[in-house]
Amino acid sequence: MLVSLIAAIVAALLYGIAAVMQAIAVRAASNKSAEDASRGVDPGLVVRLLGQWRFVVSMVLDALGFIAQLIALHRLPLFAVQAFVASNLAVTAVVASRLIRVTLSWREWTAVLGVVAGVGLLGSSAGAEGAAQVGAVFKLALIVAIAGLAVLGLAAAKLNEPYRTTALGLTAGFGYGVLSIAARVLTGFSPLELARDPAAYAVAAAGIISFMFYATALESGSVTVATSAVVLAETIPPAVIGVVFLGDQTRPGLSVVAWGGFFIAVASAVMLARFGEAHQTEDVAMADAVARRQANAGPAAAGLLSWWPVDLLFFLAVPDTTGAS
Repeated sequence: MLVSLIAAIVAALLYGIAAVMQAIAVRAASNKSAEDASRGVDPGLVVRLLGQWRFVVSMVLDALGFIAQLIALHRLPLFAVQAFVASNLAVTAVVASRLIRVTLSWREWTAVLGVVAGVGLLGSSAGAEGAAQVGAVFKLALIVAIAGLAVLGLAAAKLNEPYRTTALGLTAGFGYGVLSIAARVLTGFSPLELARDPAAYAVAAAGIISFMFYATALESGSVTVATSAVVLAETIPPAVIGVVFLGDQTRPGLSVVAWGGFFIAVASAVMLARFGEAHQTEDVAMADAVARRQANAGPAAAGLLSWWPVDLLFFLAVPDTTGAS
């Protein structure tokens, strides 16, 4: 159980760092202005992203985060793992405040503490993962759900702001939720078992489609708006499905504590993301400015970003015009 809890924390940390690196990479790879991006899904966006070092590094971090998430899912119920993953927003805010000396307001710190308190309650009260088995019909339903989300995402990409970013974020979040459910019900990890398991194909399809719609949301919208929508959609539905269909339970007598911690963690994570929603134009402009900088040849470790709470500014030296050291 302890190993799974540590793995969930590691997943949140890696996902949080990867998300902000991807936001900058998307703006750098985009061929559209923020005003013209609401023209559907750009099939060439991912291809161009492969030329962005930040994107490549973020994909490595995402892959490592997914492995950590799989380890967490091996022992923890879905509702606990998803709440831990949602806490990546708090992780990113705290890391940014340490690296570039950003002072978080009392509201940001309250939200961060809320996330920490929520996942702490979850970690102390969550039972082992449910033992319920699912059949091929359940796994095929996951593939059908991904196909339906693909259609909804294409329609959402045609919307105008402010609805477009939220709709794309929700679609991507539901997709990530399906990915978590599919990863949870995998029968095994050997090549032969994966080739025979419909859930493995659901994992692959959900990952590709969800990231494409999330990247499309970031192309024209604020990362704060997109991420808050993702957090809601990828956390609550899998938690319900885990309890109803997979037999997830809390420790005896601690169900109120577990669900209280779940809602505190998710609500605090969404609050942390939405503090910057009113500054959507500024977020996108900052992402564009950072994406165009030429002095970015440093190591990937220097590419950690600050979110104010999710404003995008690379950890780069600011020229000193005062003559002070």
